[in-house]
Amino acid sequence: MRTWLAIVVGTTLLAGHSLARADDERDDDSDGVAWQQLTPAQRDVLEPLRDQWDALPPGRQQALTRGAERWESMSPEQRERARQRVDRWKNLPPEERERMKQRYERFKSLPPDEQERLREDFKRYRDLPPDKRQELRERWHEMSPEERDRKRERWDQADPDGPDKQDKRQDKKRKHDDDSDD
Repeated sequence: MRTWLAIVVGTTLLAGHSLARADDERDDDSDGVAWQQLTPAQRDVLEPLRDQWDALPPGRQQALTRGAERWESMSPEQRERARQRVDRWKNLPPEERERMKQRYERFKSLPPDEQERLREDFKRYRDLPPDKRQELRERWHEMSPEERDRKRERWDQADPDGPDKQDKRQDKKRKHDDDSDD
């Protein structure tokens, strides 16, 4: 069980070593965390890494410490979802993992406001009813790569408020124009 926890925490609950490496690079100039500085709960979670702890880069130690804190604050359901994500990650073909790592790196290189916009877009998608999400996924998969590229370009050029608000404004403008023609 503890090995599981270390795997989940070590991958910072998402996408393998690339996230931890990103944390390493971000925290390169910071101090490491001595094993004795860890709380008993953190030591319990990170026990499988104890023998190599002192050899880990400081940023990695800090990332693992933050991951252990997150793990401890999770509900049992959240922990189970994290385990499932790690299982899915481990079972992905290497090419897919690499593609996801690259996507994550691109995301992290975006300006903070763009990252936030994407998070909000994803939240709106996640909040859709399951049947609507399935419909959108099916439409996406039916598109050719060229159609997907065009769609992405339109999204990139879209109003920062999102396509829904932009469409509503355009509909309102058309209605106003139609009314004024009468």
